[in-house]
Amino acid sequence: MEDQTLRKWRLILGNHQDDGTGYQLQDLDRKVDAALTALYESERKGGLGASAPNVNRWLGDIREFFPGTVVKIMQQDAIKRLNLHSLLLEKEMLESVEPDVHLVATLMTLSRAIPEKTKDTARQVVKKVVDDLMQKLTAPMQQAISGAMNRSAKNRRPKHNEIDWRTTIEKNLKHYQPEYKTIIPEVRFGFGRKRKSLKDIVLCIDQSGSMGSSVIYSGIFGSVMASIPAVKTHMVVFDTEVADLTDELQDPVDLLFGVQLGGGTDINRALTYCQQVITKPNDTVMVLITDLYEGGNPEEMKKKAAAIVQSGVQLVVLLALNDDGAPSYDHHNAQFMANIGVPVFACTPDKFPELMATALTKQDISQWAAMNEIGIKKG
Repeated sequence: MEDQTLRKWRLILGNHQDDGTGYQLQDLDRKVDAALTALYESERKGGLGASAPNVNRWLGDIREFFPGTVVKIMQQDAIKRLNLHSLLLEKEMLESVEPDVHLVATLMTLSRAIPEKTKDTARQVVKKVVDDLMQKLTAPMQQAISGAMNRSAKNRRPKHNEIDWRTTIEKNLKHYQPEYKTIIPEVRFGFGRKRKSLKDIVLCIDQSGSMGSSVIYSGIFGSVMASIPAVKTHMVVFDTEVADLTDELQDPVDLLFGVQLGGGTDINRALTYCQQVITKPNDTVMVLITDLYEGGNPEEMKKKAAAIVQSGVQLVVLLALNDDGAPSYDHHNAQFMANIGVPVFACTPDKFPELMATALTKQDISQWAAMNEIGIKKG
């Protein structure tokens, strides 16, 4: 037991003469230690070097020594600490990495620089992450939205041509009148409204560099919602310009390659565009995903947000849609949004389907957030 404790401390402290453990690592542990040292003591030990072969060998080592969740964290740390962005433009490097959301965000940032010979490989990396997320997130999203819409579509006062006779008879059998040999229905059940969509959803996504993983999750959820007939989904992304990616929602891989992460932020311009696509404000939920750092016109942004709320749109501001922890955001603008009745908080992907169901059925989002222990900005 004592040896195992010393071994763990030796690996934690690194190969320092004064680590105080006096423990000598064995063969496998020495390789693990070398992989950790190359990343976390790169300045002192020379690191991985700038060549793809060195990095590829290191990627192979960490996949051998550590579980997948740890590998992804170490890859992310390596990209940040050792500035390996340029190596991600090489086909061999992309074939070696373990795909995850953060890697896709990095590729989206580099999308303009990816050479032709590497684009197919980059697309496969993105597709793997998208497929994994779609498999994980599609069912909860569809169930939440469809359930909310089915509840909204119930018609208890149908017109004659809308009556669901089978359900109406079954539910009213207890009201059978023997003397009249008929049923007197106490409640009539209808098939619901026959519109193509009951609600509109507008996802307005900040694609500045800090919002990378939020953009990816938003794209996945947008694609899932676009497949649900009861809602009509728009997806708008923005930095200093605005791009409408609604037509790309059928293919989330193409959609993500259409995103250009990086650049400034003009929330005012994005809200101005979204006002134009909103045709039935009382039946629209708009989700603005941004850290609220406005690089355009802050006062005009506030006026646009207030106008959207006053028109009847249910506006929600998500400071982040990811699992990355507490986001950095503009507290002054967040307080303004809260003051005009807009819920402002960060949301994890597993909670987003339930959030959308709550918004679509016009329930109290602040109460929902409190029940789910989500920190919401108070007005």
